[in-house]
Amino acid sequence: MTDAEIEISADLVRDLLREQHPDLAGLAIREVAGGWGNQMWRLGDELAVRMQRMDPTPELQLKERRWLPVLAPRLPLPVRFGEPSERFPKHWTVMTWVPGDPLDHSMITRGTHSADTLAGFLRALHVAAPDDAPIGRDRGAHPGNYTDRFETVLQAVVPDDMAVDVRSVWDAAVAADEWEGPPVWVHGDLHPANVVVSDGTLSGIVDFGDMFAGDPAWDLAAAWVLLPAGTAARFFDMYAHANEAAIRRARGLAALKSLFLMLMGQNGDRGLPGGKPHWGPVGQASLDRVLNGV
Repeated sequence: MTDAEIEISADLVRDLLREQHPDLAGLAIREVAGGWGNQMWRLGDELAVRMQRMDPTPELQLKERRWLPVLAPRLPLPVRFGEPSERFPKHWTVMTWVPGDPLDHSMITRGTHSADTLAGFLRALHVAAPDDAPIGRDRGAHPGNYTDRFETVLQAVVPDDMAVDVRSVWDAAVAADEWEGPPVWVHGDLHPANVVVSDGTLSGIVDFGDMFAGDPAWDLAAAWVLLPAGTAARFFDMYAHANEAAIRRARGLAALKSLFLMLMGQNGDRGLPGGKPHWGPVGQASLDRVLNGV
């Protein structure tokens, strides 16, 4: 069965629950808009079913199952696991539902509170990882390792009159000193679709499938990618563990992440598979914050 042949529907979700977790099969099931590698369905009021969709292998879900209990025992953790079967030959998970709306469909109005919340979360997350922690598949090292990728997306989405300024931010990141501490736990994929907003402030962070041990600057880029204009300085003051080199690396990585969001928006406008039309303006706003600095 190919990915194209798998239609994920409420009936499929209910059938899988009946087969593997029958005590949950009577709860209401409602589709949740969004998602890329996985599709989400609300299950009752407090749970969600996360169905593997675009991800070609179970690696990311299996990584979450292995490391989340070790990494953050106080975070909402998987409640049940669904195994591949003839009905659905992929992994799926029953999770705790995080109330709110993803940031790419919402906005932060309480910037100071959000900056403090994000800084507190990352301070707790960025601790030394064990020797057998996963490494980043295509991220996690010094920005200088990703210049080819940066140039590709820069040329694809940035107007000529902005390219010099964006490249200047990137060059500063490449010139910055490398991370000198031990590899720390990094979420690795903090973008607006992976954070939840409630009552105008950050209320949850989801999708730890890309977590790895590496340079914390990959998460610190969220100061520009997620937070409103004018709050990055507050974030770094509260985080309190980022030196000038880390901030320069983070700002360059924020530029790269912004360009990627713009590219996905461009692909969506063209009707290409996996494109997200509404990510274009989100990425442009993020890039504007990057160019305006801390």
